[in-house]
Amino acid sequence: MSVDGEAVRPRAETEETDEPGWEVDPDDDWALAVITTVGRQLRLRREAAGMRVVEFAKAVGYGEDMVYKVESGKRIPRPDYLDSSERILRAGGLIAAMKEDVKKVRYPKKVRDLAQVEGRAVELQLFNPLQIPGLLQTPEYARALLSMRRPAYALEEVERFIAARVARGAIFERDPAPELSFVLEEWTLRRPLGGEAVRRSQLEHLLELGQLPNVELQVLPLELEGHAGMDGGIEVLKFQDGSAIGRSPVVVNGRPVSDLRQLRILELRYGIIRTQALTPRESTVVIKKLLEET
Repeated sequence: MSVDGEAVRPRAETEETDEPGWEVDPDDDWALAVITTVGRQLRLRREAAGMRVVEFAKAVGYGEDMVYKVESGKRIPRPDYLDSSERILRAGGLIAAMKEDVKKVRYPKKVRDLAQVEGRAVELQLFNPLQIPGLLQTPEYARALLSMRRPAYALEEVERFIAARVARGAIFERDPAPELSFVLEEWTLRRPLGGEAVRRSQLEHLLELGQLPNVELQVLPLELEGHAGMDGGIEVLKFQDGSAIGRSPVVVNGRPVSDLRQLRILELRYGIIRTQALTPRESTVVIKKLLEET
């Protein structure tokens, strides 16, 4: 039944177990607006088709409780839910057209913003002394890393961050491809975060990415006594119009900067780090050796 046009779950209905990571962030206004609109459209389409919730739930392959949550904007619909809805309700492509925005809703707002900036970049320079950079992480490595956080993330937060990091990997498939440079600390490749199986998969992933013509991976060897990045990581993004954005923990507390003087400092430091690191060819040899040891 519905009250004022909104779907309301009967009290007697048994709650079904929700998979984490598909809740709507209550502080994300854009996500709330998208999911509310999608839910309303799904409800209107269902009602126009003359289907009751119980009938639609059976046809779509989900419980009635999930249908109520999706239609009331409290739950992000999975891709297969939208695909089935499109087919069952004969929506003529309307529901299918919502999939891209619904997909983005799962990602935390700050990660969406970062992905948008990365999507415009024609060149990226990245050094992270503490971990393998997010753009290079496998989902398993990311999950192990996020699970180490204290205070701990909720399971749904972990899954949202993982989905977002995987989606950011689209930068490697862009055409024309941006120039991507990464410098990795050797110790981050040696730490068996998540176990040896996770480490092995991560090393294999790095070797695959390193073969891309627009990607350069360099390793800072352990025997190096010091380097220009001891103060913290560096990230510089350059754009088609000649502008750039950079950030580092030691520059204005890690906030993004576009001031030319600050950018020159970041690029100088990154350039020195690259000269202190192994060449891409030498780095590949190191990664392969580490892989053989796992």
